[in-house]
Amino acid sequence: MKIVFFGSPASALPSLKKILETDHIVELIISQPDKPSGRGKKLIPPPVKKMALDLNIPCYQPLRIKQEQSAPDIIKETQPDLNVVVAYGQIIPSPIIYLPKYNSVNVHFSLLPKFRGASPVQWTLLGGEEKTGITIFELVEKMDEGDILAQEEVDVFPGENAAELEARLAQTGADLLIKTIARIDKIKHRKQDHSQATYAPKIKKEDGRIVWSKNALLIERQVRAFTPWPSAFAFLLEKRIKILKGRRVENKTNTLSSPGELLRIEKEGIEVCCGEKSIFLIESLQPENRKKMDAYAFSLGAQIKPGDKLS
Repeated sequence: MKIVFFGSPASALPSLKKILETDHIVELIISQPDKPSGRGKKLIPPPVKKMALDLNIPCYQPLRIKQEQSAPDIIKETQPDLNVVVAYGQIIPSPIIYLPKYNSVNVHFSLLPKFRGASPVQWTLLGGEEKTGITIFELVEKMDEGDILAQEEVDVFPGENAAELEARLAQTGADLLIKTIARIDKIKHRKQDHSQATYAPKIKKEDGRIVWSKNALLIERQVRAFTPWPSAFAFLLEKRIKILKGRRVENKTNTLSSPGELLRIEKEGIEVCCGEKSIFLIESLQPENRKKMDAYAFSLGAQIKPGDKLS
């Protein structure tokens, strides 16, 4: 089968690799444009494009695929049997969706119709879900509303952050994708129950700012959901600090301090007062313009003490 693969970030690589291990042929890869990164604003290609270059597979990077009039013709030249879409990052128009013989399939990192949208992994963790999964569905122009072809449930591990969960889902999705492609002309389509739909809108950098008046459990979920990007953060002595790992302290409350106040500093981390008398333990962090470190090691160098306050 001739395939055109749409994908951009590292989470799309397992699916691409799995396809390349089969007898299917990837005729063309379509990825997001290179983006500036770092202080020098050097253009960095997305991981999927890097793999395309390594394997000498043609790669097309339209700025806005919906607006590129030549895009359908470029894809048509490859005579694809199927488009495969994994975390591409753009809305694909219907002339491209329905161009191949078997149309287009999408690998989505949730159990649709739950968490439709750009950030299903993050919203799964923010919501405190104990289970999530992979959905292979037929792409349509409306966001994540196509017929379901296959699904597989995946447990969310305690303490797991977004990067860890996404990596596991990417592998599960790759395996399920190959099984689905093998039966593409035999699979019975299942309509989604749109009345049960929930949404996972795109995460923004400012969403990472911690509000210490919230319950520590919600802050724990925020830290997990936003690691590694955009990172949960707060300010201490006017310096921005990324909170990389932490947890709610069980069976312990505080009634005398205000939210954001440092309570105790020990080798296991820094305890912070949160809303509803709850306590959050910061275990690892990254100070502004410095490397990741244990919270206790940071406390020694920064000379912080109980009573200091995170804003």
